[in-house]
Amino acid sequence: MNGKIYAFEARRDEETFLTETARRNQVEIVCSPEILTLEKIPELSDASGVTVLGMGRYGEQEMRALEERGIRYLSTRTVGYNHIDLDAARRHGIHVCNAEYAPNGVADYTVMMILLCLRNYKQALWRMQVNDFSLEGLAGREMKDLTIGIVGTGRIGTQVLRNLSGFGCRLLYSGRHRSAEADALAEFVRLEELYRRSDVISLHLALTSDTRHVINRESISKMKDGVVLVNCARGGLMDIHALIEGIETEKIGALGLDTVEEEEKIVHRDLKTDIFADRDIAYLRQFKNVVYTYHMAFYTDAAVRSMARCGIEGLLQMAAGEPCRTKLC
Repeated sequence: MNGKIYAFEARRDEETFLTETARRNQVEIVCSPEILTLEKIPELSDASGVTVLGMGRYGEQEMRALEERGIRYLSTRTVGYNHIDLDAARRHGIHVCNAEYAPNGVADYTVMMILLCLRNYKQALWRMQVNDFSLEGLAGREMKDLTIGIVGTGRIGTQVLRNLSGFGCRLLYSGRHRSAEADALAEFVRLEELYRRSDVISLHLALTSDTRHVINRESISKMKDGVVLVNCARGGLMDIHALIEGIETEKIGALGLDTVEEEEKIVHRDLKTDIFADRDIAYLRQFKNVVYTYHMAFYTDAAVRSMARCGIEGLLQMAAGEPCRTKLC
């Protein structure tokens, strides 16, 4: 690669790994904490490749601007890539890759979310802040007595099944394809049966036009009363208005959310002195039985290192015409 690599949305904890990877591969890198916008693309001088995270949106106009600037390679340092229009990238000759990291961090976090919901930890934490050490209303449930359904058995979903296999719970899974590895850990069922039988349901799907709002009023109506729903995947998998209604009617017993719809406006930003204007998120997160964190299930030292490596090495592999395991188009 002849020109520079520009790394946008570069967090401080990423910069060391980004610069080390660039130095090891003998390429110049320029790191910026800002989001790459359409207006910034013409300012990129002597750039061969660009790497971003997930807060920007890259569609027809952005791809045209990259093409006009002579930039042919784009990587996202995320596993998800719904912020990039791959069809537009193909039309403008832009090669795109994403990142990968071991599934353990998100899988561990998912189990933590399930346990926090089952043991009413949010309410216990709130009480402790005001020196209320009472137990009334805080009795939890044990996983050995429950049926847990996993929707999607890619690398993360399968690792969640492995993690849960030691708790003695009944495990179900559903997905587009059966998996021999998942079959050894859980019972494969159709999605509607998983909804009907599960006490806890955890989503591990990519966000596509087919999976958007897979959790909605209709699907929630098919679930057990008091079902616990966990989402450490993508916010758009769940209709936030259906979640609010489910909590208000007590159809949903608890929510463990590391991601919600339209979160791009707020996650990973310091907004403590701003007006928080997203009414749906503000309303949903205040319920006593909703555990909400801001898209951090992935956030481990090992994952950050892997994402930074993929962000740089993927660009170099595509530019050199070498096999790139994470290439999308």
